[in-house]
Amino acid sequence: MVEYGGRRGEIRWSDQTLLPLRPIKQFSGTVSCWYCDFKFSALNEPLFRFGRRHSRLCLRVWFSIGVVFSLAALLGVTLIILCELVRTTLVCAGNTWTGNSLFGLASVIDGLHISLPNMVYLCLSSVICVFVHELGHALAAASEGVHIEYVAIFLAVLFPGALVAFNHSSLQALPVVASLRIYCAGIWHNAAFCVGCALALVLLPFIFSPFYIHGESLMVLDVPSMSPLYGYLSRHDVIFSLDGIRIHTIEEWKQTITMLTEQTYSISSDQPSVNLNVENGYCIPQSLTKEIAQVQFKGNQTYCPKELIAFASMTCLDVEKYTNDANRNNIHCMDAKDVIKLKKCAYPNFKEQALTNGSSCLCSEVESCLTPMQLPGLGWVEITYSSLECHNRRRSLFSPEKHSSGEKISCLQTFVYVGDLITMANSIHLTSYLPRWSIYFMAYLPNLLEKLFTYACHVSMVLTLLNSLPVFFLDGEYILEATLHCFGLLSSRMRQSVRRCCLLVGTSYSACFILQTIFVSVS
Repeated sequence: MVEYGGRRGEIRWSDQTLLPLRPIKQFSGTVSCWYCDFKFSALNEPLFRFGRRHSRLCLRVWFSIGVVFSLAALLGVTLIILCELVRTTLVCAGNTWTGNSLFGLASVIDGLHISLPNMVYLCLSSVICVFVHELGHALAAASEGVHIEYVAIFLAVLFPGALVAFNHSSLQALPVVASLRIYCAGIWHNAAFCVGCALALVLLPFIFSPFYIHGESLMVLDVPSMSPLYGYLSRHDVIFSLDGIRIHTIEEWKQTITMLTEQTYSISSDQPSVNLNVENGYCIPQSLTKEIAQVQFKGNQTYCPKELIAFASMTCLDVEKYTNDANRNNIHCMDAKDVIKLKKCAYPNFKEQALTNGSSCLCSEVESCLTPMQLPGLGWVEITYSSLECHNRRRSLFSPEKHSSGEKISCLQTFVYVGDLITMANSIHLTSYLPRWSIYFMAYLPNLLEKLFTYACHVSMVLTLLNSLPVFFLDGEYILEATLHCFGLLSSRMRQSVRRCCLLVGTSYSACFILQTIFVSVS
């Protein structure tokens, strides 16, 4: 944001350069019931000297590119506002609502999952992005020979911000293009910083490659006490697979959880009375099933003692029977920790295998295929993991060649989670970076930088778009005013009318839309 002292009105542009050199206090402030700020001028001279030294070499070229970008952004955002205004009018006329799309702000806010710990990242990234924005204005002004009066950090009601103040007469003396370079510098710097953060996220695995391995497995950073996996997983455990599906990155973790959840709901819809998933069936020796007590029934509900799960025996030779209700005499309560050590009943593509060969079963004649009985909507997933020390010590055993050769991997442990898979996946904090050495404090650095770059990219993008809006007190107001002076065919009164109309429409609609977006995201 930029500010200049003096009365608002038509600006007369000339080719002169005025350098105000009146002394300013190093530190000052203003406090009122709704507004307070802190002004300082300690950086005025260093920034001015730097800007003047590099003005002809690169800064003016750099900020001239910013003018082109900012004018394109202003035009693009204005067109989007008009399209949204027309769409909202049509929606209101039809009494229907199709969602909002301007900037995708709702999806951005909803996707960030702003929790109390993440507020630290949000505040820190906001400070950095505002600093980058104001630094752009200051350097652009210095390159044009305009002194900075002061830099201010303010709090208006509950909204924090910052601004760089210039002398009004200094800006009047500049040509239109030079003033545009100053006004557009903040938007241009935020856009460039957003691209830089995105590039840093891409290059982060290569930067950390001497110290971390990226994309081999997931490591647990924290398991909150409210998580359903609390007591099963610990900090710095390495997650190897879900239901035998190898997991390398957080994206694969999310995709696998989504796939398993869809399978769970498809099984529930196909088998409304009893949910039997043959893909999770196990070959149980018949001698063992005879020694296990059968499940108890109360009406249509099955009851097992604590930590035991109901398993139903299925007939492997008849592929159609995997969809039928299980016989009560063939349901047993068993400990899942013992069952998952046994081999699976079915081939991965058990349905296709059964249609061609007449059987999808891998069990012998002295074994029975038992599959867990799942409540509707509850998933069953085997989570295979190991400790970080053991993983680093035996990393060579995790390679596909050795793992497929049948060599025993003593590091790996497996447990079963039964419940809502989405809740389970979101309840723990994971990272795709594994430290090459078992030094625990190193485990958190890539995740911290990854989150900081992610939040900074989002905040910088939002600042770029918001300041491109034709809104009062934002950069878009000054860019619009300076741009209108380029149209010599417009009279002074017509320019002021066009400016005022654009700002009123842009401010009112932008305020309504942002409030609506926040309300929809929160609700």
